[in-house]
Amino acid sequence: MTNSEQERWSRVKGRLRSTVGEDVYTSWFARMDLEAVQDESVHLSVPTRFLKSWIQAHYAERVLSAWQAEMPEVHRIDLSVRTAMRCAAPAKEAPAPVEARRPERSDAKPAADTRAPLMTPVAASHDALGGSPLDPRLTFASFVVGRANTLAHAAARQVADGRRGDPVMFNPLYIHAGVGLGKTHLLQAVTWAGNAGGERKVLYLTAEKFMYGFVAALKSQTALAFKEALRGIDVLVIDDLQFLQGKSTQAEFCHTLNALIDAGRQVVIAADRPPSDLESLDDRVRSRLAGGLVVEMATLGEDLRLGILKSRVAAARAHHASFDVPEPVLDYLARSITHNGRDLEGAINRLLAHSKLNNQPVTLDMAEREVRDLVRPQEPKRIKIEDIQRVVARQYNVSRSDLLSSRRTANVVRPRQVAMYLAKTLTLRSLPEIGRRFGGRDHTTVLHAVRKIEALVGKDVALNDEVESLKRQLQD
Repeated sequence: MTNSEQERWSRVKGRLRSTVGEDVYTSWFARMDLEAVQDESVHLSVPTRFLKSWIQAHYAERVLSAWQAEMPEVHRIDLSVRTAMRCAAPAKEAPAPVEARRPERSDAKPAADTRAPLMTPVAASHDALGGSPLDPRLTFASFVVGRANTLAHAAARQVADGRRGDPVMFNPLYIHAGVGLGKTHLLQAVTWAGNAGGERKVLYLTAEKFMYGFVAALKSQTALAFKEALRGIDVLVIDDLQFLQGKSTQAEFCHTLNALIDAGRQVVIAADRPPSDLESLDDRVRSRLAGGLVVEMATLGEDLRLGILKSRVAAARAHHASFDVPEPVLDYLARSITHNGRDLEGAINRLLAHSKLNNQPVTLDMAEREVRDLVRPQEPKRIKIEDIQRVVARQYNVSRSDLLSSRRTANVVRPRQVAMYLAKTLTLRSLPEIGRRFGGRDHTTVLHAVRKIEALVGKDVALNDEVESLKRQLQD
C-alpha cells in the first residue's frame, strides 16, 4: 500500500468516525483494514464474518460515501474476511460488492446516504447500532397520559432521563398490555429520549429482530461478537417478548439479560401478558423478568380516549390547518370506540381523508357513517379453555400442569373444579371435550366438578367472589 493510499484511508476513517460517532466507530470499524485500491474498486477486510455481514447490512453506503469523498471515481467496495482471504481460496470467501452509480462529473459531490435527509441524528445513531426501525411520531411529547398508563409512563420517563453511571432503580422494567394500548409507543419514546442526550447507547429491538440477529450470528459462527455487541449497550429495549421462540435463542436472551442487569445496565421489555403467563419462556427468564418492576397498562378510559383523539386531531392539523373535528364528534368517538388507541387514530384518519378528498366539513352524521365498523357492538370475547386454566392457575398459585395432573391434594382439587366449572359456563365445549382438555378425564368427573362449584357459590361468599373475579379477568 502506497503512502498516498494510506493517507486517504486515514481520512476515510476520520470521516466514518465523525459520521457514526466514536462508540459506533470503535465497535464496527476499528478493526477494518485497507487491502488495496484497484481502478474503481476499494478492497477492505475485517477479522470476522460477523463484522463483514453487519457492515454490509448497516453501513455499506456510508463506507462507499466516505471513499467517494476522497476518490469520486470509486463506485465499488469489496469487503472480505482477513482469515479467509489469507488462508483460503478466494472462491470460498467471495467479496460482496456494493454498487453505486458513477458520478457524472469529476467535481460531483460525494454520494450520500439516501435516508439521511429523512433521519434525525438520533435515528441515524440508532440505525447505526442495528436497531429495529423507529417511528418519529412515537415520542413522549405525543404520548397521552391517563389513569390507565400513569405508572408505566412515569417508569419509562425515569429510565429515559437516566444518565450513564446512575444507579438503576428497577431492572428490568417490564410493561404489559393488550394490543393498541401504547406499549410500543412508550418503548420507542424511551429510545428517542435516551439517545437524544448522546451520552448513552439505547437500542430498541423487536423480539423478532433479536432472534434474527442471534440466528444469523450462529450461522456465521460469530455468536460471541453478537453477544459482546449487545452487552455493550447502556439501555436494551425489547418489544413483543411473547414472540421470542427457540430454546437456544431464549437461553442467549437470558444470558444477555443477566449480563446487562449484573453490569448495572438498564433493560426495558414489553409484552402482551405478564411474565408469569409467558409459558413458552424458560422458568429462569420468567423469574428474572418478574424480579424487576412489572407494570400493566390498563384499558383506555373514556377521558383518556378523548385525550388521544384531541392529540391526533392536533397532529393532523399541523399538516392540514383547516381540518377540524367538532367537540360533539370527538365525544361520540370517545364514547363509542372503546377497543384500543389504534382504532381511535384510524377514526381520525378516516375523517381527515373524507373531509379533504370530498371538501366537506366533519359532522356527526358523517362521522357515524365513516367509522361505523369501528363502533359496531363487539362480538363477545371467545374464551379458550387454555385461558381459563392459565388464569385459574395464577389465581390459586398452582401451575397449569397441576390442573391437568392426577394430583388429588386439596390445593389442586378445588382450583381444578373451578376451572372445569368456568369452562362449562363460559365456553360452548361439551363435557367430554372439557374432560379431554383436563388431562383426559371422564365427562362424569367434569359434571361432578360443575355441580360441586354451582352448589358452593350459592352459599360460600368468598368462593363466589373469587369465581366472579375470574370471570371478569377472562371477559375483559
